[in-house]
Amino acid sequence: IKMAAVVVIGAQWGDEGKGKVVDLLSAECDLCCRYNGGTNAGHTIWVDNVKYALHLVPSGVLHTGTLGIIGNGVVVHLPSLMTEIADLTAKGVNCNGRLLISDRAQLLFDLHMYTDGVQEGERAAGSKIGTTRKGIGPCYSDKASRIGIRAGDLKHFDSFAAKLKTFFELYKRRFPHLEEDYANEVKRAQAAHEKPLDLVLNLDSELKRYEEYSKIFSPYIVDTVAYLSQAFKDKKRILIEGANATMLDLDFGTYPYVTSSNPTIGGVMTGLGIPPQRLVTVVGVVKGYTTRVGEGPFPTELAIGNLIGDQLRSVGHEFGTTTGRPRRCGWLDLVVLRYSVAINGFTELNLTKLDVMTGINPVRVATHYLCDGKRLDFFPADEEVLKRCQVVYEDFPGWAEDISKCHTLEELPKACRDYILMIEKELGVHVKWIGTGTDRNANIIR
Repeated sequence: IKMAAVVVIGAQWGDEGKGKVVDLLSAECDLCCRYNGGTNAGHTIWVDNVKYALHLVPSGVLHTGTLGIIGNGVVVHLPSLMTEIADLTAKGVNCNGRLLISDRAQLLFDLHMYTDGVQEGERAAGSKIGTTRKGIGPCYSDKASRIGIRAGDLKHFDSFAAKLKTFFELYKRRFPHLEEDYANEVKRAQAAHEKPLDLVLNLDSELKRYEEYSKIFSPYIVDTVAYLSQAFKDKKRILIEGANATMLDLDFGTYPYVTSSNPTIGGVMTGLGIPPQRLVTVVGVVKGYTTRVGEGPFPTELAIGNLIGDQLRSVGHEFGTTTGRPRRCGWLDLVVLRYSVAINGFTELNLTKLDVMTGINPVRVATHYLCDGKRLDFFPADEEVLKRCQVVYEDFPGWAEDISKCHTLEELPKACRDYILMIEKELGVHVKWIGTGTDRNANIIR
């Protein structure tokens, strides 16, 4: 692989296992960059039986020679970042001097998280998005409305304090009983034995907290556009890590059941400030089956209670890294993947979690949809059209053998090899990495 700039993007609805290939490639890279999303992302990596759950920190930080960059397209909740850095430190990963934050990145406040919950609660039954309630949508909305506060503002605390005061006043006008309503919600959650969100919604308390953050994080905050431009001139090897996935893209995903950023290839340019000709290799991460978290269309879903769906969920540990919610599981969907390939221009594929599929026979694959008698090979934008679609499947032989000790394509069972080569042929993209287990080294590289 040419290592000038490599992009890793999820090809489905997320949770494909992007963190693992990013971790693998980071060993050869100088920089690992995040370009979108926030703490709604969850990348899980296992190293020597130790689990690392990353949300804001780029996955490459697990390699001591790799510097992490949080780009301008990311929304940054500093309290969560503090916790994440502390957790990494406790596991022996030192982030000091190894993490940079774009001065253009939007800051996400607890007010955004509160608003996220309120907005989800206001939606009518049957129209809920299934948000993570991490404040991502409201923060991006404030960015678009030009009332947001950026990380670079923290370097000038007097002006930051004035901006935060204005920001709180705007929210207080919209939610005049904000603190009282939050206190009542905490009481309700406690009475129901639920864990309430621990939010700071008082201006004075938030100012005090962020004054401390300004001292801690100011050395981390730089002009990452200039930094990356120089890195390219210096021929640094740069890895770019996508959060969420193609089918959750604000423009190209199953709108409105999407995230609030652009995880697809276009988001790389706007989320880091780099030109398209820098992107030499684009890796699409594809799970051997399909999952999604939250609400929204899922044509190949195996409903909860379906034995195969439950088996995939149990064996694959399909529970959200960020929320802990059980993931919806289903068959591989070539309609989704053709669409994803067209949008992102993948040059290589990483096929993950094939070990989870051991023992399933036959293995079904969605080859196309039929809508009103018409064949659809691409995923439609129209939700009403999608509701009328019938999924057409082709069955393939499954495999019963344990593949976790396989190190080459030839060592895999024939049915597993045929499955991989079928995907490669249908999508016209080389499958370079094949995931055979949870450990960082459980990969076949072709």
